[in-house]
Amino acid sequence: MTDHASVQANGVRIAYRTYGTDGGVPLVLLHGLGEGMADWAGVAPVLAAHRHVYALDLRGHGASGRPGTYGLELMRDDVLAFLDALSLGTVDVIGHSMGGLVAYLLAAERPDRVRTLILEDVPIPVPREPPPLVRPEGPLPFDWAMVTAIRPEIDRPDPAWLERLGRITARTLVIGGGPDSHIPQDRVAEMARRVPGAAHVTIPAGHLVHENAPGAFVREVLAFLG
Repeated sequence: MTDHASVQANGVRIAYRTYGTDGGVPLVLLHGLGEGMADWAGVAPVLAAHRHVYALDLRGHGASGRPGTYGLELMRDDVLAFLDALSLGTVDVIGHSMGGLVAYLLAAERPDRVRTLILEDVPIPVPREPPPLVRPEGPLPFDWAMVTAIRPEIDRPDPAWLERLGRITARTLVIGGGPDSHIPQDRVAEMARRVPGAAHVTIPAGHLVHENAPGAFVREVLAFLG
């Protein structure tokens, strides 16, 4: 593991941490809303035995830039620019929650760049009843303006995003967190039905599958990656 580095991508500083050795198949990890690259620390070293892992802080999070302009499609474009900046061609991608939204938008927009897609507890992009939005007390490891910009996109997603799921050509695995997750699992299952050829498994560990059941998560991921 290296300490975190950063690159300019799509006009914003993107911080990232790498695990594994150069030359392995690149695996990009995209975190959920309000999380960061450190949230993958429990599974990234194990995944790095099989891939060269890149864990990113998306814009507005952690050590990455806080430009004041936020959106899921901007984050998608940041990741694509990150791949270009590091000369990464076709990659495998794991996205958790919001990071999964960014991941499937990338796989739909640029199917030539995503070989394998793993979506961790990610529902289909359809309107939902928004839960309360309350700023936590004290300093935050992310830009609160990012949350207020991104949450409406999650609550009332662009209808085109649902249609774009059919464009995904990557081998796709959808992992649900089971009944303890706050994400409706029928919407996770619908995601698997909408992405052509996607597989679907449930690991009953709640929304944070990779944190709450890291062993089971890694087993499923590595079995799928092959």
